Amino acid sequence: MKCHAAGLAGATLLAMAVAGCAAAGAKPAPAPAIHIDENPYPSTYVRYPGVPTVIQGATLYDGEGGRIENASLLIEDGLVKAVGGAELAIPVGASVVDGRGKWITPGVIDVHSHLGDYPSPGVSGNSDGNEATGAARPEVWAEHSVWPQDPGFSRALANGGVTALQILPGSANLFGGRSVVLKNVPARTMQGMKFPDAPYGLKMACGENPKRVYGNKGGPATRMGNIAVTRATWLKAQEYKRKWDKYEANGGEMPSRDLAMETLRGVLAGKIRVHNHCYRADEMAIMIDLAKEMGYKITAFHHAVEAYKIADLLAANGICAAMWADWYGFKMEAYDAIEENIPFVHKAGGCAIVHSDDPNGIQRLYQEAAKALANGRRAGVQISDAEAWRWLSFNPAKALGLEDRTGSLRPGKMADVVLWNGDPFSVYTRPDKVWIDGALMYDSTDPRRRPVSDFELGQPGEGDVK
Repeated sequence: MKCHAAGLAGATLLAMAVAGCAAAGAKPAPAPAIHIDENPYPSTYVRYPGVPTVIQGATLYDGEGGRIENASLLIEDGLVKAVGGAELAIPVGASVVDGRGKWITPGVIDVHSHLGDYPSPGVSGNSDGNEATGAARPEVWAEHSVWPQDPGFSRALANGGVTALQILPGSANLFGGRSVVLKNVPARTMQGMKFPDAPYGLKMACGENPKRVYGNKGGPATRMGNIAVTRATWLKAQEYKRKWDKYEANGGEMPSRDLAMETLRGVLAGKIRVHNHCYRADEMAIMIDLAKEMGYKITAFHHAVEAYKIADLLAANGICAAMWADWYGFKMEAYDAIEENIPFVHKAGGCAIVHSDDPNGIQRLYQEAAKALANGRRAGVQISDAEAWRWLSFNPAKALGLEDRTGSLRPGKMADVVLWNGDPFSVYTRPDKVWIDGALMYDSTDPRRRPVSDFELGQPGEGDVK
């Protein structure tokens, strides 16, 4: 028994010694991961004050293909509260607007604008849209060039009924940088215009522009060079994502940050939407395959003058096409443009969008849509006026990931509304009134509701509101 007891004591001591050695050699737990702020420049947008308003007696396009004659629309607390006919009840104290002979639509949304980055006046000191110092510059953000005092914002509001717009970097680079979505309201800062919680976009480009800009700067100088550099950049992004995914899951030593790769990691994670400047059908098809190879999704091809050639492919892959009505022939990749492009994409079941890419064109997007509508009908594609309004509001909202909040006149959505003084597909029509989040931001009959930027104050003929 004594020997047995001694054996037990020895075993206990041995176990304690082994445990002590194990404890002494144990590795410390890895440090918890530090999560990087994905939105270090948050929106400070606050909607302007509005009053309960009912618009009565107008023809209404709801933005999703619906049409109501002699409609009534109630907006309150920044939202669309009710849509109906003459029977719609008017809340006590509501402002009533006579819409007889007029049209109501959702606000126009432009998915491709450079306002603020290429502001007026268009001089070199204001040219901030292309960081043409390297073919791949996904680290730059368009919002850091936005000048809120650009007079183009108020022109787009008053002349074009534009209530929201995406500001993109230019197309000199294969990776041009991040886009930003803005509410078209006067503000002192970019953050004051920034659409709250709107997904970021990534501007990419293919074709003539990158190879022209970098052909004499070390390349790429060909279309095959464009694709090679694009693929190599995505491979780096995949490696970067693997490192950071592992770190965020397990902690430990934080990997080095790379601002360019952070943007691309956001794309690979499905948080940032790809807006791809691309004209030719064959190049769009290549970019679709490249996206599948690298594990991301293209949200929209912009300009897309040959979208009609692969409209079925775009529809099958859920990719929108942002297009002009009839811009043609200004360079080789624009040579095969046709006037029926937009309605042909629509007919194939695709997501067709009318966009501007121009500070003047943004003031007439509704007229561009009218041209495309007429050209489609001449080609035998019968699309109703109400359905065509999707090109100007709901489809752009969809491409921006905002269709659940704006882009159509459904109860619960933002009250981004235009009252037109006539048929909005007429060249003679202009916005009569424009509301953004239920606030009356423009009134053609009230000189005090015609926004004038600080830059314009004191300029001859501007800012002299009586």
